[in-house]
Amino acid sequence: MYKTPCSLLLTTLLMTSNLAFADEISDIEQVKTQLKDLQEMTQTLIDETSDLRTGFNYTIANTAHTHSGLGAAASKVYFSTSPLSIGGYGEMYYANTNFDGTIQDTSQTQVKRLITYIGYKFDDNTILNTEIEYEGGGVTTNGSGDEVVIEFMYIDFLQNAYFNARVGNFLIPLGLINEKHEPTLFTTVQRPQTAYYLIPTTWNESGAMIYGNLFQGIKYKVAAINALQPDDTAGAKWLRKGRGGSFKVLNPSLAGVLRIDYGGINGLLVGASLYKDSKITMWDAHFDYEYKGAKFYATLTKTKRRDTTATQVKEMSGGYINASFDILSLSDIEKKMLLFIQYESVNPQEKLANGITFSPVNTITTGINFFPHEQVVLKMDYAMSDNEFTDTKISSNTLSISLGFIF
Repeated sequence: MYKTPCSLLLTTLLMTSNLAFADEISDIEQVKTQLKDLQEMTQTLIDETSDLRTGFNYTIANTAHTHSGLGAAASKVYFSTSPLSIGGYGEMYYANTNFDGTIQDTSQTQVKRLITYIGYKFDDNTILNTEIEYEGGGVTTNGSGDEVVIEFMYIDFLQNAYFNARVGNFLIPLGLINEKHEPTLFTTVQRPQTAYYLIPTTWNESGAMIYGNLFQGIKYKVAAINALQPDDTAGAKWLRKGRGGSFKVLNPSLAGVLRIDYGGINGLLVGASLYKDSKITMWDAHFDYEYKGAKFYATLTKTKRRDTTATQVKEMSGGYINASFDILSLSDIEKKMLLFIQYESVNPQEKLANGITFSPVNTITTGINFFPHEQVVLKMDYAMSDNEFTDTKISSNTLSISLGFIF
């Protein structure tokens, strides 16, 4: 078909216009991309400037990152990219207890504890880690035992995977709960009674420790610390009251601690610990195993005391086993909801030197944990005990609800 000069000119102009329009669209898209890149660079510069001014970069408590048996929040400083690290955890609860006996039923609410971890890297091999605890809602003057206390304060001198040194005041590496006592790490609202009376969490002493890997899958800890100074007027709390902690300890004597753990299989931790001083020998065996949605953990411990007078405790023992399953692991929901059951038997005054014996406290606890976030847990449990450390067989049933978190 013949085209006139005018139509040819018009066609040429339209083609040129379309090409120019296409070039403009391409230029606009390129400018958008450049603006996006510029915004990202600007935000990075803002973040880095903020880091330089504040001294830290808001490292999160990554539950997959732990160091030397500590909890995720307590381990933050070891994985921080800046010198200063701040973390912590908190717990509050409601409990209603009904007694089968003359003891009056009780109910209570309490902000149980708020913890702050402050860590500082002098360099990659010299690391300060501290824990400050505000317990029982704060300090009061009514003798309730609420306190603000240093739970640990030590410096690690990191060398390699096989040998590291720790000097200062630190958590004693016995059992499962004492070092890993953050509320997201155990299912019950309250810590097990084993971790209160027998391996008295949180048990911290001043001393020196070396730790690392013996070989693939096996880890060790060896420590020299202040020895326990038992309080023989404290009844079932005789050993708990004997901790020196971070307070002044007069005329301290020496004790040794040894711990061996095996973790060469995915999800498995199994091990044993030993504490020994001139009068007290304490050991425990423990395991923790997680497979898909199922988790099992347990501790068994025994303490013997030598050179006792007639009314002093000579032996104590006990332990617990806990089984749980994440029912949401069967669905596509990216949350966790654990159903659990725990059996525990505890006897902090199993045998006195004069031959008198006491009955253990046996407790069955069942409940549920819901994790709306991996660092936040809502708990509810029901605990049924057959004895209240009175040896008069007074049983109790306690319903508890709590909130816990780490950061």
